[in-house]
Amino acid sequence: MVGAGSFGRNHVRVCRQLEQSELIAVVDADPQRAEDAAAQGGCLAFTDAAELTGKVDAVILATPTTTHAEIGCRLLEAGIDVLVEKPIAADLDSARQLDRTAERCGRILQVGHLERFNPAVQALQRIVRLPLFFEIHRLSLFSPRSLDVDVVLDLMIHDIDIVLALTGLMPEEIRAAGISILSPKVDIANVRLAFAGGCIANLTASRVSTERVRKIRMFQPTQYVSVDYARQDVQAFSIHDGREIGFDPVPVVKNEPLKLELESFLESVATRRRPAVTGEDATRALEVALGILDSIEEHSRIVAESIQQAGNRRQ
Repeated sequence: MVGAGSFGRNHVRVCRQLEQSELIAVVDADPQRAEDAAAQGGCLAFTDAAELTGKVDAVILATPTTTHAEIGCRLLEAGIDVLVEKPIAADLDSARQLDRTAERCGRILQVGHLERFNPAVQALQRIVRLPLFFEIHRLSLFSPRSLDVDVVLDLMIHDIDIVLALTGLMPEEIRAAGISILSPKVDIANVRLAFAGGCIANLTASRVSTERVRKIRMFQPTQYVSVDYARQDVQAFSIHDGREIGFDPVPVVKNEPLKLELESFLESVATRRRPAVTGEDATRALEVALGILDSIEEHSRIVAESIQQAGNRRQ
């Protein structure tokens, strides 16, 4: 385990529950934080990831996004499989470097897009036929965690990844707006993605909300599906006989997504099978997220010019 921040400690907790692996060490640049997390995990504490070489087969990398490529590539080159937290990296060049390094070294690289392992999302994937419209909301209370990235890379990227996985497409058009409120980064964003074939996805993400909301609504021919990520609940309604609306039960076996994610990673490590969320998958999600940030910047520029022009007219 490399990175003993708040989410890193979640990984430590779940690792302790898994029978498929043994937690050997926790690494963090802060010695006290490393010691505290190691005490929680009943393992060794290090301050440098290089100390893991020769001691472990796989690593969970949960350090700040800007360090993912540097640390991840060193681990991969040392013959260690890596599960790196999302977003895969801070920029596309770094993301591709990670992916290429894993391929060159013959190592497993899985990316922690956690919602892929949400049982409700997995149930949704089983009934998707031809998605035509998505309405997605991900709202959180403000937290100082992850302020090294904006709300698009912190929260919305979960839903970007899900939409790309369900459609199997990259968007043809991105329109977005966002503002900063409590941090120097974008804290609220609203996005419209347009895909070939007419599919539209509207996404809203906020980390300054007064409530926690994690919902995705999907429409496809003759059917409406609502998913609550937090409750792990799926409700589907279909038109029957061209006029009657009926409820279609969608069974969901509830479980902790982080546990399912780690089990999936460990299975890939053991079998050398392609991971559930590849570096390529994560790079596509990052590409869309960065495109959204570009669109937000352009929208902000247009708004600023409009405000300035309005002020000039009043003078």
